[in-house]
Amino acid sequence: MTDITARKIAHDTSFTVLGAIGFCHLLNDMMQSLLPAIYPNLKMQFHLSFAQIGLVTLAFQCTASLFQPVVGYFADLKPMPYSLAMGMVSTLLGLLVLAVAPSYPVILVAAMMVGLGSAVFHPESSRVARMASGGRYGLAQSVFQVGGNVGQALSPLTAAVLVATYGQRSIIWYAGLALLAIVLLFNIGTWYKHHGLARIKHHQASRDSGLPKNKIMLALAVLLSLMFSKFIYLASIGSYYTFYLIHTFGVSVQSAQVHLSYFLGAVAVGTLLGGPLGDKIGRKYVIWFSILGMLPFTLILPYADLFWTGILTVIIGLVMASAFPAIVVYAQELLPGRVGMISGMFFGLSFGLGGIGAAVLGALADATSIAYVYQVCAFLPAIGLLAMFLPSFKVHKR
Repeated sequence: MTDITARKIAHDTSFTVLGAIGFCHLLNDMMQSLLPAIYPNLKMQFHLSFAQIGLVTLAFQCTASLFQPVVGYFADLKPMPYSLAMGMVSTLLGLLVLAVAPSYPVILVAAMMVGLGSAVFHPESSRVARMASGGRYGLAQSVFQVGGNVGQALSPLTAAVLVATYGQRSIIWYAGLALLAIVLLFNIGTWYKHHGLARIKHHQASRDSGLPKNKIMLALAVLLSLMFSKFIYLASIGSYYTFYLIHTFGVSVQSAQVHLSYFLGAVAVGTLLGGPLGDKIGRKYVIWFSILGMLPFTLILPYADLFWTGILTVIIGLVMASAFPAIVVYAQELLPGRVGMISGMFFGLSFGLGGIGAAVLGALADATSIAYVYQVCAFLPAIGLLAMFLPSFKVHKR
């Protein structure tokens, strides 16, 4: 392949592949978001405490968190085009076990199996998004990530119809989504093998952050701190928002799940906007606005009535979500030769922080109240002040 041909391939955005991997992300996260969506049902059926609910989230998210950077690291060394389809098989098996789980320990095992599927899917699919980007990295990450956000938003709605109505065994219908995803991911793996590898190699060989190692390490430390703020707060909404609405305002389980879907829908819109904005105005500014910008709204939330609670959570979701595509691409540009490892680290960290946050916040809710959890979490976005230490840089060709 000539250099001119390689450049042409690398700079053509493949929207077909982006759309396919984004849709697979929708299916993947729709299935994975089924766990928090059915927490009220599991809590009643198995008589679980909030701390036990948090441990289910911890089992799922820590499995994903621990394995994602490992998968990404080895994918950088030796690409595995068909690992995406194989990872989805683990998700399929986890759903089947969850549908028939007779006890709390089996639920934990099922959660870990679904988490293992996520550990393979996220770093490798993020690499595919970068392969197909044609240099429009923020846009590609947004399209990829918004698929997951839409899946997360749809999951409470489908759970309200299926699981809340027909019970735990209705989860088996989600296995059909896993089979569809396996077929699509196998075809994406074929494109990855024959076309994607040439694209990612060209991106890595021709671009450099130009920053010294100490500044790169400082920037990564700041990004990790911002991730802590974002995903601990997100855990408070994802795992306990339905309980907060039921306890504080006396709404039904179905109504609470619909409110949760509004928040997750806003997260999807914010994610779709964050990447292209980062391409246009700079990722550092998007990160700064996204984390710190939601602080006034999180401070007001614990004291709002039901109507304004819905409005505020939509605003929080919209502003907060715009950061993640910018954070991932910013980190990838810091270390362009480690796309898989960086993707695995940051996606894995998002799962790990969410799991730890869910467990800690669940224990805090048991010891105090669910309302107190939101009073404490309201101050987390203040960590966004650390964004002032992110270096401004332009990725340039070697």
